[in-house]
Amino acid sequence: MPYVMISHKVANYAKWKRTVKSHAKWRKASGEKCFYACRNSKSPNDLMVWCEWDSAARMKKFMESAELREAMQGAGVLSQPEVSFFDKMEDLSV
Repeated sequence: MPYVMISHKVANYAKWKRTVKSHAKWRKASGEKCFYACRNSKSPNDLMVWCEWDSAARMKKFMESAELREAMQGAGVLSQPEVSFFDKMEDLSV
């Protein structure tokens, strides 16, 4: 499975979360399988988002879309997102 990790700062977490949830059907139709958001304990508007996708091609198409840029701007994303792509994850839990 392909994955993407995105780090960015938002103006207001509650507004960002509402916007993310309002786009759930679009994200799923685009191939997203799961979406996790982590908040920095010292700065709760600094976020790390981790998503799993059904294919690398669909993930990259979504990540490069103008619609995503517009949605992120509307959600109050302040900083330039740091984006990393991954193609493998190992569960090393005890």
